[in-house]
Amino acid sequence: MAQIEGEVIKPYKANFLLTNAKIHTVTNGILENHDLLIEEGLIKAIGKSIPHQNHTIIDCSGKSLYPGFIDSGTSLGIVEVNSLSETQDYMELGKFTPQMQALTVVNPNGVAIPVTRVSGVTTVLTQPRGGYFPGTAALINLNGYTPAQMFGGFKGLIMNFPSAARSGSNDSRSLEDLEKAATKNLDEINVLWEKATTYLKIKTKGGEMDYYPEMEQLSRVLNKELPLLIEVNAAKDIISALEWIKEKDVKVVFTGVAEGWKVAEKIASAGVPVITGPVLALPTRNSDNYDAPYNNPALLQKAGVKVALRTMEAENVRNLPFNAGFAAAYGMGTTEALKAITINPAEIFGVSDRIGSLEKGKKATLFIADGDPFEPKTQIQQVFINGYRIPMTNRHIRLYQEFLDREMQPN
Repeated sequence: MAQIEGEVIKPYKANFLLTNAKIHTVTNGILENHDLLIEEGLIKAIGKSIPHQNHTIIDCSGKSLYPGFIDSGTSLGIVEVNSLSETQDYMELGKFTPQMQALTVVNPNGVAIPVTRVSGVTTVLTQPRGGYFPGTAALINLNGYTPAQMFGGFKGLIMNFPSAARSGSNDSRSLEDLEKAATKNLDEINVLWEKATTYLKIKTKGGEMDYYPEMEQLSRVLNKELPLLIEVNAAKDIISALEWIKEKDVKVVFTGVAEGWKVAEKIASAGVPVITGPVLALPTRNSDNYDAPYNNPALLQKAGVKVALRTMEAENVRNLPFNAGFAAAYGMGTTEALKAITINPAEIFGVSDRIGSLEKGKKATLFIADGDPFEPKTQIQQVFINGYRIPMTNRHIRLYQEFLDREMQPN
């Protein structure tokens, strides 16, 4: 999707004036033939004929401006190649490692990062995988020399809710055995939860304790310092998770929610926001329609659930716009699908004062496109992250350019 012709632009931060653009603000409609002023990394003004001085002017006639897209669930930065274990740093040993910080292992020089951002995806949630509590996810912006520079202002503790569903076509356990396994796993989680509750009570009263990083991190969920991102997919498990959180006074977001369409009303009634996806996926059950994953976001949204989308990819996070495009085509509509990868995740992550829409005072994290970014033919012509003009190149583009004309001239 990235523009591949012309001079490669070096990354730099300056004051820019983007003129004559069609601005998709997300929160305040579409503004035709408007200017957008970028100063000190922020959107300083949106309007017509904005006065300027010593600004780099970019004529956006016939072009559109969009806020940078947000992928709400990935392994970007902590996995380089999914098929090569040496490049994977997303999992620790054991079922209970909530203290593991995804941010600390993010590789700012990962090859997939430039591949992703030239497609208009500027911010992602990168998360660990593994046992009951595999670690703490982090929101990162796709520009920076260190993980700290990339940090997007949100962290959340991942929890994998015990499932009573089959793990796959080769899972031959009986329904009774599945239920027993799920109950046993949930009992173990409840024991850990009680320990964390006791740990927090002792800590609050000023009692002396040995260093216990696992309980320290889980206690941050109990005191609402961290939200709990609960991965749950089967409809029956979603209902169980809704029952489980009734007794827990914590901030909760459901992730995955592949069969959310079956219990959408219950999720909406509970007021739990959802991060669902990938949309480009197969149905969870052979008996479901082929388009169940495509319809899922729309059915959740129409039931009243706040919905964000994710790809759960490492190398192919760049396909987020196409996941949103399928959601739009299968009932969600372009407007709501755009919200699901911009303002909705920004609100869920508590960073909507900085990103997620094009408004005065927010970070200048946006891109210029020559059409609908959900369409494969659209070219993303320029990307800005926190006011930095991002070079529109990556390893894929360079290889494409190198081998575009392979005819050798005779000596």
